[in-house]
Amino acid sequence: MKILFLDQSGQLGGAELCLADLAAHYRDTCRVCTFAPGPFPQRLSQQKIAVDVLAEKSLNFQKQGGLGQAVKSIKQLWPLIAQVSRLSSHYDCIYANTQKALVVGAIASFFSRRPLVYHLHDIISAEHFSALSRRIIITFANRAALVIANSQASRAAFVGAGGQAALAQVVYNGFNPDDYCRSDQSRSQIRAKLGLSDQFVVGHFSRLSPWKGQHVLLDALAHCPPQVCAILVGDALFGEEDYAAQLRRQAEELGLGERVKFLGFRPDIPELMSACDLIAHTSTAAEPFGRVIVEGMLSDRPVVAAAAGGALEIIEPEQTGWLAPPGDSDKLADIIAMAYHHPELASEIARRGQAAAQSKFGITSVNAQIDKLLKVSIGHQLP
Repeated sequence: MKILFLDQSGQLGGAELCLADLAAHYRDTCRVCTFAPGPFPQRLSQQKIAVDVLAEKSLNFQKQGGLGQAVKSIKQLWPLIAQVSRLSSHYDCIYANTQKALVVGAIASFFSRRPLVYHLHDIISAEHFSALSRRIIITFANRAALVIANSQASRAAFVGAGGQAALAQVVYNGFNPDDYCRSDQSRSQIRAKLGLSDQFVVGHFSRLSPWKGQHVLLDALAHCPPQVCAILVGDALFGEEDYAAQLRRQAEELGLGERVKFLGFRPDIPELMSACDLIAHTSTAAEPFGRVIVEGMLSDRPVVAAAAGGALEIIEPEQTGWLAPPGDSDKLADIIAMAYHHPELASEIARRGQAAAQSKFGITSVNAQIDKLLKVSIGHQLP
């Protein structure tokens, strides 16, 4: 099957990592179009995946934008729509991976008469989108032949916002477990490089953003034993530099200056995860899926996650990981302290979590699920 993938971002977020894995499966017959340059199209090129960058800079389109912003953005999208309409005539379907890609793909599919697939990586709710943005997403998504939701939570929000339930199928993100296997020697080496040989290390892996909740982890860390430290892997995107500066001030004000390392963007995520004693996910709003949770589990690390959204579908509490109420730094501190004081329990949680993640989120199984859905949902519409 020949697929034209669309994604609005040039950055490597969770949706883009998911698409990179999927495009690799269809490498010989697909093409990916991004609406901005950056690390994402560069990664695709390195993986020998055909990729076109259709715009020289990112489009300014905010999830919480109003009508004026939406009208302006639609005008910006017309050149992309024309390009995608032409390109899609050589492909069997248009596969939109993000919101702006959905708008472009839906209109282009009307002109090219190619079926549309939408991969939903968001919870469509008032916490994340304006009323107008939600209406636009639902209107265009309901024109698709298939909507692939990355969790039951994402699907429920889609249907609750007015999406057609019959269109929406859940397929979790897929991972290659071998990508997360690291030796004890590698773990020791990276801990030494970071100057963390003797500490209990809590790792947080996400862009620095208020709703990702790094401030919750810092508050919790202030109530943990002094041997507990944290590494924050990721940096600010989308104009969130003020929050990144706020986190550094918070760490200093709480007396955590020597116990928190801001590592910025790093390509060596599996290595850094292996160096941690605990992985913390602290989103303050419901996460659509939670890639970092699965990555931590595959890395044989115990994970504590915010108990909302997709995390509830990934972790079995007290068995394959721990859950804490979103924003509850006291509960998070208690769990960190428990993992610190009871390493045997933490190791057993990690072992069970790794086995569960390998069974549930293997890339081969996920690709087979998507293959089947595409053949059933759009096979009869192919020209």
